Amino acid sequence: MTRVVAFDVNETLLDLRALDAAFEELLGSAELRGPWFAQMLQLSFVGGLTGEYVDFSTAQHAALSMLAERHGRGLTSDDVTGIVNRMSSLPTHPEVAGALRRLRSTSLAVVALTNSPATVAEAQLVNSGIRDHFDGVISADSVKRLKPAREPYLAVAKAFDVDIAEVRLVAAHWWDTAGALAAGCKAAFVARPGMVLSPIGPRPDIVGADLDAVVDQIMALDA
Repeated sequence: MTRVVAFDVNETLLDLRALDAAFEELLGSAELRGPWFAQMLQLSFVGGLTGEYVDFSTAQHAALSMLAERHGRGLTSDDVTGIVNRMSSLPTHPEVAGALRRLRSTSLAVVALTNSPATVAEAQLVNSGIRDHFDGVISADSVKRLKPAREPYLAVAKAFDVDIAEVRLVAAHWWDTAGALAAGCKAAFVARPGMVLSPIGPRPDIVGADLDAVVDQIMALDA
């Protein structure tokens, strides 16, 4: 039985393509947004593996500096901060608000679970107009362990006083669903363009092309 649905935020709910113009202007190509996000994740994950916690915002700044150096582009600290600050005002993917609204009509609790610091996460949800669809916002920064470590998923169960098996994580990142499953949650994968599941390890029992498709399945199985 599922009692709580936890949503990843960046890329799952919010559309990072809104940053493309800034990458085009400052780094010469919008296609560098993907490598930047991947570099940021790498920095965060290496921090977790080596015991040197790196918060998401710090990793975003560092990843931009590394990317600029790699491509011979001179970014000022203001340039870097300007791009990172835009993370707080991203739009949602088109179907997100409607899908969340439908899910809120059920008895399931709905929470945002993100690696972003709490202040950034709150700003993202408020500025994108979807904050009211959530019963709460939990930042992995609060436990100083970023997803896919088990602690953030366990924090959801603790916050809602449910068993970890009663939590379902929804994400567009295979590493996030893998982390949730390893922690004992259920999971659902949003297969947005370019996002694929790993062929290694357990797979979510729900997979959909967008949030509408995933929420339809959650409502059929869990609500």
